[in-house]
Amino acid sequence: MAAPRPAAVAGLVQYVVLRGDLARPPLAWPLGAVVAQGCHAALAASHTHSEHPDTRAYLEMGGAMRTVVLEAPDEAALRALAETLNQHSIDHALWMEQPENMPTCLALRPYPKDQVHQHLKKFKLLK
Repeated sequence: MAAPRPAAVAGLVQYVVLRGDLARPPLAWPLGAVVAQGCHAALAASHTHSEHPDTRAYLEMGGAMRTVVLEAPDEAALRALAETLNQHSIDHALWMEQPENMPTCLALRPYPKDQVHQHLKKFKLLK
């Protein structure tokens, strides 16, 4: 298989979708705990799909990697997104915090933005 073209590699992005309600009462998780959920999901998606050419090209980008962190308002929205991604055969990892077995974050493997953006456009950047 030929190496990806530089323009194609530059268009790769890994989307991470965190539950915004984790940081707000009544849950009120510390910022570090919320960030850790995003890290877990991103690593799980990258590891699970490590053999995909887009994942390999993305990881080889080093400091040029592009990650977009979005906010799902709550568990129901995160689960609905996971179902939509499953229906469209979009590779992702839904991170489940243990031992509570609580879905906290979802990350897609790296994709060209134009292949997945339509499924994520209703989510805003995490603030």
